[in-house]
Amino acid sequence: MLFNSIEYLIFLPIVFIAYWLFKNNYKNQNILLLISSYVFYGWWDYRFLSLIIFSSFLDYFVGLKIEEAKGQKKRKHWLLISLFSNLGLLGVFKYYNFFADTFASTMSTIGWEVNDLTLNIILPVGISFYTFQTLSYSIDVYRNHIKATKDIVSFFTFVSLFPQLVAGPIERASNLIPQIENKRNLNINLLKTGVFQIFIGLFRKVAIADNLGVYVDSVYANYEIHNSSTLLVATVFYAFQIYFDFSGYSDIAIGSAKLFGFNFNRNFNFPYFSRTLTEFWRRWHMSLSFWLRDYLYISLGGNRKGIILTYRNLLLTMLIGGLWHGSSWNFVIWGGIHGLFLSIEKYMFSALKIKTFNAFGYIYTFTVVLISWVFFRAPDFQSASIILVELFSFNYGSLFIGDVNAFINALLLLSIGVLIDLKIFRSDVPLEDYGVRFNSIKLSIIVSVIILMLCLFYSTTENFIYFQF
Repeated sequence: MLFNSIEYLIFLPIVFIAYWLFKNNYKNQNILLLISSYVFYGWWDYRFLSLIIFSSFLDYFVGLKIEEAKGQKKRKHWLLISLFSNLGLLGVFKYYNFFADTFASTMSTIGWEVNDLTLNIILPVGISFYTFQTLSYSIDVYRNHIKATKDIVSFFTFVSLFPQLVAGPIERASNLIPQIENKRNLNINLLKTGVFQIFIGLFRKVAIADNLGVYVDSVYANYEIHNSSTLLVATVFYAFQIYFDFSGYSDIAIGSAKLFGFNFNRNFNFPYFSRTLTEFWRRWHMSLSFWLRDYLYISLGGNRKGIILTYRNLLLTMLIGGLWHGSSWNFVIWGGIHGLFLSIEKYMFSALKIKTFNAFGYIYTFTVVLISWVFFRAPDFQSASIILVELFSFNYGSLFIGDVNAFINALLLLSIGVLIDLKIFRSDVPLEDYGVRFNSIKLSIIVSVIILMLCLFYSTTENFIYFQF
């Protein structure tokens, strides 16, 4: 079920009303949320509910066993069961064909042709997200950061809570489980901020991102015939398309959670207003970047074992982070670019004692991010290489617009989106709290204007980009 679908617009208020009928019994609310979340996910393909249920059972059981275990060896034994089981499932469904193809291609280069080893596997939506979420729980119990929960319904709800089930934010058990295991109250501020953020998210996705995507798709589908100017415009548009698409999803997720009395962690903090790549990753997909930092980078040694190993750990973390996004070498290269420049920045900040970059840092950061997005958007390495060669050939002649209406719509809506972001960014009030600035009348007017804009600029119901990951 998509956030930007009619089904969700019907589903959400029905669950909301039923949920608050149980306002004096949070355990019944949890049961309702669990059932609703399974309906939400099963709407896409009910068969893959078995994977979520398996992961939930596994890590609920593992958490209890880690806490009960007396010695460190037994605790690590149970943690490894969680790691190998969860990552094994993720590996089969998401990466088996990738590595099978890579092996076959490698063998063919030395003259050994192997039979087709790939399998007809469907990638379950959201498996990367809920796998990381359940793993973080087991690791936190192992590290004694949290206590294992004995409430199985609460834990299953933590894993499958529908606002964040498919594409995050990746919520930590330390933040979400205590909220699930206690009574929630719906106050007017949560309602206002939730409704405001949901409609901002819809505007970002449906009006801005989808219209940017129309133009980006038309250019990238025929990249061979375009010059540097057109490819640059399309790549800039894509940078904002993926931002407004994913931040829009996060807005709807966080806003929807507020309607049920939950506070999710922030997932985007205006990342294109960053002066370094390090700052960018503190603002972009924050739940993933902090997960990679806390559970991968630090586990590899972080910056505790010397500067050389710190560079290695940064590069490995970003390479794996790139591969997490998808089974393609383009994603690995994307992660490698970020890892390389993060390492360079680490050297400049630590060895050269540079504290931060000046205003030029905004241009530098956006340029690095823009180059890396080419690998994210292009269908394969060859096409990404051709596009980058053209971009750096500086063949910036006349701009071939192509679909004029699509270009004008994209440029207009992008301008509106950037101005809204700039306004909120300068206010020093997080978007998550911005709705309280308006009274009920003003909020109703804003929502009505957004609905009108959605009707005017709606093109087609598109999947969220991060659903493929």
